[in-house]
Amino acid sequence: MRFQILDIVPHTPHPVTGEIISVHERLRRVVETAVLAERLGFDSYAVGERHAGEFVSSAPTVLLGALARATDRILLSTGVTVLSLLDPVRVAEDYATIDQLSGGRLEIVIGKGNEDKHFPLFGLQLEKQYEYLTENYELLRLLLREEKVSWQGTHHADLHEVTTYPRPFSGPFRIWHGSATSTAAVDLAAKWGDPIFSANALQPRENYLVLINRYREQLEANGHDPAVGYVGSGSGGLFLADTDAEAIEQYRPIYEAIATRMRAAHAGDNRPGKATSFATIEEAVAHGPALVGNPERVAAKILDYHKAYRHDVQSVSVFPMLPYEQQQEVLTRFAEEVMPLVRREVSTTLWGPQDRGRAAGFTAVEHPDEHNAPRRQGARA
Repeated sequence: MRFQILDIVPHTPHPVTGEIISVHERLRRVVETAVLAERLGFDSYAVGERHAGEFVSSAPTVLLGALARATDRILLSTGVTVLSLLDPVRVAEDYATIDQLSGGRLEIVIGKGNEDKHFPLFGLQLEKQYEYLTENYELLRLLLREEKVSWQGTHHADLHEVTTYPRPFSGPFRIWHGSATSTAAVDLAAKWGDPIFSANALQPRENYLVLINRYREQLEANGHDPAVGYVGSGSGGLFLADTDAEAIEQYRPIYEAIATRMRAAHAGDNRPGKATSFATIEEAVAHGPALVGNPERVAAKILDYHKAYRHDVQSVSVFPMLPYEQQQEVLTRFAEEVMPLVRREVSTTLWGPQDRGRAAGFTAVEHPDEHNAPRRQGARA
């Protein structure tokens, strides 16, 4: 299995103490953590994109440019590029620039985003979010693959023989589709034979599994080789300690304060994916995707989810409200104590030599633990 760190770069006061670091320090830590992730052997590092609320990820391309220069090996990604809001011409230009800066170490995840408030900021209509996503993706796909593009659509101005510059490092970089609540995203991915990334953060696994299963069914229905059907999975937070009880008790104040804040922010909004389904840390650990416990317990949970999802990459996020040294400690323990246990049981062709669609400048490091693990070749393994 491959492993990713995702930071959507929230910038909020500590839910218990009220303390908050500066924006400068928060962004500096994003870069530092990417360098740490590369050193620890993570395969990918992703940043989010938000344009409303208490986040400082409104300029993910700027962050990725900094990460491209600060790192040498790790794959760079997004979680997600909010393509419903963006001009595909500008997206093609910006991300091809990052692809060039990184030497071909870029793959992105696109989506319509989980925040309703950003649509009026850009003069867009919430009810058309999937229309925007579909048209913008299909134009972006064309711009990355072809030169002298002519285009007539519904929401974007017509184009006549347009070539975006710079061109990608070595052909079009891979685009994943973020999946959280709707069949629209997985159907779009399946239509074009692209991989998906399940949010797997706030809801019971069954809700996400419905979308993953639909994706695989539609992928084959559209005539694509199941081997291209890679699946990524997020998580509902990460915290490690020597014992499960210790992890739960240390993590409880932060998790439950954040859960309370999310429910208050979305009071009266019962749509799935807006607030966590698990009010207490015990519920999140027992029935949700939170990775909290000792390393063996967390590895076992990832493997248990893998039985259902058959995913190829596991993404983890550490709450930035934890003391910074503790964040680094958790990530280090995850890399040294959890990842080898999972790799011993599950392997994948994703990002390896057999993955012909991988980023042009990136091949994942092979680990000894993977050699004896069952190798997942696409969606049928």
